[in-house]
Amino acid sequence: MISFNYETDLQLDNEEDLSQWISSTITEEGFSEGEINYIFCDDAYLLDLNIEFLDHDTLTDIISFDYTLGKLINGDIYISVERVRENAADFEVTFDNELSRVMIHGILHYCGYKDKTEDEEAIMRSKENYYIGQLA
Repeated sequence: MISFNYETDLQLDNEEDLSQWISSTITEEGFSEGEINYIFCDDAYLLDLNIEFLDHDTLTDIISFDYTLGKLINGDIYISVERVRENAADFEVTFDNELSRVMIHGILHYCGYKDKTEDEEAIMRSKENYYIGQLA
């Protein structure tokens, strides 16, 4: 089950479409959907989590807590709406496009994709682009 939670003024108007998209991504990657929580928040909220749990005193657009068991995807994905807005402007894409990218990025991490090296990042970007194309 995918749930959307809001700690900011953002309210998605297409939760059902996004849930189906995320579910189909999980299935296509060979996993099963467990409990996935998206929490949309602001920079301050996410910075507090980053400091408390990851010992990083930096702003970020996403923090995901992975509780996946085998092939059953479970986790909490925290997204800073402020970071997504700023990144969308920096990358010259729409807010919705960047938000979709960040949302699926967390799921791809749960499916085992990494982005620490250039090669890993290239694979991650390719997967993100592919699945964003599925949403359109």
